[in-house]
Amino acid sequence: MSHIKGIAASSGIAIAKVYRLEAPDLSYNKNNVDVPEDEVKRLHEALDISKSELEKIKEHTKKSLGDEHAEIFSAHLLVLSDPELIQPIEDKIKSENVNAEAALDETANMFIDMFKNMDNEYMRERAADIQDVTKRVMAHLLDVTFPDPALINEEVVIVADDLTPSDTAQLNKQYVKGFTTDIGGRTSHSAIMARSLEIPAVVGTKEITRKAEKDEKIIVDGIDGDVIVNPTQEELDTYQQKMADFEKQKQEWAKLKDEPTVTADGTHVELAANIGTPDDVEGVLNNGGEGVGLYRTEFLYMGKSQLPTEEEQFGAYKSVLEQMGDKPVVVRTLDIGGDKELDYLDLPKELNPFLGFRAIRLCLERDDIFRTQLRALLRASVHGNLKIMFPMIATLEEFREAKNMLDEEKLKLKEEGHDISDDIEVGIMVEIPATAMIARQFAKEVDFFSIGTNDLIQYTMAADRMNERVSYLYQPYNPAILNLINNVIEAAHAEGKWAGMCGEMAGDSIAIPILLGLGLDEFSMSATSILPARTQLKDLSKEEMASYKENLLSMGTADEVVAFIKEKTNQ
Repeated sequence: MSHIKGIAASSGIAIAKVYRLEAPDLSYNKNNVDVPEDEVKRLHEALDISKSELEKIKEHTKKSLGDEHAEIFSAHLLVLSDPELIQPIEDKIKSENVNAEAALDETANMFIDMFKNMDNEYMRERAADIQDVTKRVMAHLLDVTFPDPALINEEVVIVADDLTPSDTAQLNKQYVKGFTTDIGGRTSHSAIMARSLEIPAVVGTKEITRKAEKDEKIIVDGIDGDVIVNPTQEELDTYQQKMADFEKQKQEWAKLKDEPTVTADGTHVELAANIGTPDDVEGVLNNGGEGVGLYRTEFLYMGKSQLPTEEEQFGAYKSVLEQMGDKPVVVRTLDIGGDKELDYLDLPKELNPFLGFRAIRLCLERDDIFRTQLRALLRASVHGNLKIMFPMIATLEEFREAKNMLDEEKLKLKEEGHDISDDIEVGIMVEIPATAMIARQFAKEVDFFSIGTNDLIQYTMAADRMNERVSYLYQPYNPAILNLINNVIEAAHAEGKWAGMCGEMAGDSIAIPILLGLGLDEFSMSATSILPARTQLKDLSKEEMASYKENLLSMGTADEVVAFIKEKTNQ
């Protein structure tokens, strides 16, 4: 039995057996063989198993994420049937009398290197496809388990060092009851996706992969951040009750689903949700969301072998807007870089990608990608209440250049005969301290601000939010952060504009009374946080919280802020 402490990343209790999601050891020995035909047979058996798996994954992905995400697996299936790849592997086995593992690896690496160095972008994308599928075939030749979250068909808790966004997107919450990882924090992408999927998660345990073995019973407490491996019967009974209590609490929250978000003294604030795919809208509506405060469009680009087309994007944006009706939908333009990579773009490796060529910086240089997205957004605008937001804006010049491109594409589309909404607000995500500092200048030109605290905090505190060794510096309640937020809100209001927040801080129970007092207009969070936030806000007085503003902004430490708020709000 092991008791492990981590970071509570997604609320709820999960009890199931362990499923270890880890990269398999694909090392092999190169051997000479006496019967090459047997090796060719082994190769084709591994190919057939791989094809069968990919067909299942493709079908699952199509059902859960749509046709466009499933297309990557169509490309992988084509690779496995391509005689241009398979024949040279067979020839190597027969001509050199080597085992299938060596022939597969050497042939695949030859093609991967060749495609990577081609000028044609489409051909460079094939390198990633070959790499992915040959790993799967190699795993079957070596008879080692190749992890496939999409193929899980029994109740499990996933244990991993970390989960990539594409790993998390494959999870079927019918079977994956929760997950726990060695690394990560509340703002890591795996944690954010867990909240979107509404499955319990504990991250940043540092040691869960060393303490939990396959098929062992495990409890994941996403409320308090506890993980128990091989629990006693008494602990199982305790957590079964805690699970039942949590479900009862959710039923109480659900009574507020169709209620407006109004404080004790009658002030209305907007509670919106952060989403990653059109499928997430159902969760927004089921949890009483009053809008989408952040649509992370990068998930349209991830888990694919090539850029999404204008039509694919148009379909996704139209779907979200139509589902939300007249409720506002804030769409963030492509935010790739940092910890979100696209293999098929073949971007140069950077020493510090979080401070590098990412988000709007990439889009302004690769305007072919950016303009395609802008066209799709503009065409979809007539199907709902669209607002467009540019990420990672550091200077007014960047905003003006992006806005000019948007205006140019709008003019072109109208000339082509497309209907475009005349009521699209255009704003920016405030996540760079420099932008927060001159928010008054920005407020004269933007229609709104949305504060991205996940990055704003790490940039202000010079502390990587993915690095556990400096996680103590990830301080949402630090007075430096509160003063920057206050500066942005005051700048917006001075120009008659609205200010929202789409960082995880917006759904935090300690931060909510502070942000209410600072005058935040819109709180956007994981859909599962909306009803608890609405419950909390209806008992808070905006006037009372505002009376603490100067006191909070003049404090010296985050601990002082937390102690003060807990005392005043009886938390």
